[in-house]
Amino acid sequence: MAEPANTPMPPSTPISATPRSASPAQSAPPLPPGPLPPLPAFPVSSFHSAVPTIKRHSASSSTSSSHADGAGGSSNTKNLVVLHIGDPIQYNPQTYAALAASFSVVRPTAAERARPQFLQALREWRWGDFDAVLRPFWGTGGEMGRWDRELVSLLPPSVRVFASAGAGFDWADVELLGERGIVYCNGGLAAAEAVADFAVALVIGTFRSLPYCLSSSASSRAFEKCHDDATPRSRNLRSQTLGLVGLGNIGQQLALKFTLAFGMTVLYYDIERKPAALEAKLGVRFCASLEALVRSSDCVVLCTPSGAGRLINAQSLEWFRPGGRLVNVARGSLVDEEALADALEAGRLGAAALDVHANEPAVHPRLAALAGDRVMLTCHNAGGTVETHVGFEELAMRNVMAVLGGGAPITPVNLQYLKVKGGG
Repeated sequence: MAEPANTPMPPSTPISATPRSASPAQSAPPLPPGPLPPLPAFPVSSFHSAVPTIKRHSASSSTSSSHADGAGGSSNTKNLVVLHIGDPIQYNPQTYAALAASFSVVRPTAAERARPQFLQALREWRWGDFDAVLRPFWGTGGEMGRWDRELVSLLPPSVRVFASAGAGFDWADVELLGERGIVYCNGGLAAAEAVADFAVALVIGTFRSLPYCLSSSASSRAFEKCHDDATPRSRNLRSQTLGLVGLGNIGQQLALKFTLAFGMTVLYYDIERKPAALEAKLGVRFCASLEALVRSSDCVVLCTPSGAGRLINAQSLEWFRPGGRLVNVARGSLVDEEALADALEAGRLGAAALDVHANEPAVHPRLAALAGDRVMLTCHNAGGTVETHVGFEELAMRNVMAVLGGGAPITPVNLQYLKVKGGG
């Protein structure tokens, strides 16, 4: 799904050899699709009593140009601080009011968020010992660039949670954050439905030659040619086999949509096999390897985080059935685009649909040359709906409130690296 526009795009180099599921950690109950349920009441006292005492440094009023958002509570009771990076809240004022009533919310100016200024502010302890980082939008709040060792090392030891919009998290060193006792929570749950819906359109496009059909309507000659030529290239989805790489929130929604609505056989490959009850509910079958999945599928959909490495390369493209199809709604870094262009130009692969690209905003020129024929290219739009933005905001705030309240994070992605902070 669409990553923050002002944060670096993911690197194209592999990170790991196996895909990881985008599912929330099992310790955090998943939220159902659709609108998020009402926000529970959180007494201020419950937050404060659940958090170990930490020796704190106050922000210097003489050096800080930051300002607090929200109202309610006095400075001596709101002893936990949330650093809100990015634009003001737009969609969920009631949730923000609850957040601001329980914590001191500090929002750095846009100038302070530029990387040199942001680093300097952290070195100066300008915002004191803040406890959480809140980034509720994917379009703002990333002016400081990658959250790498240089930046993370300057965070005060009081920080417990970093909650951000966006499904991807390759712009933040979540392992290092975990080693420092900071839970990183993403917004993938809020974007899952939008991404899944978009993926359905891309899959249909590969089976029904939609790029060719759309591009051929501009002239009568092309229209007539396409009317005849598109038919032998097009197939119904029913009884075809769909292979999902990753069975997280997006993969699960895709499985239901394609089994129930289109009558497809759905296979999946993930780093961990899902429980038998979930497989039965979704009507999916597990493949023990990526190769087994690809060789058995008519269309492969990538819906796994970028940490999975370059899954689609010259070798794995050889596993596709003749005329097979590829859809990517995950990350451009998962695909060797040169190798993909080779396979398409040679006719080994029948069609591809890519919403994400390795060097965004640039699109691979050889793939762009095939657009309108066998390739459908979109502009990292899969998660881009109003509902997704509403959910990003709400989910980011809820994650902060849950963690600072002593509860479980809703959508953590780095619990495997987490080291517990000590009180005292």
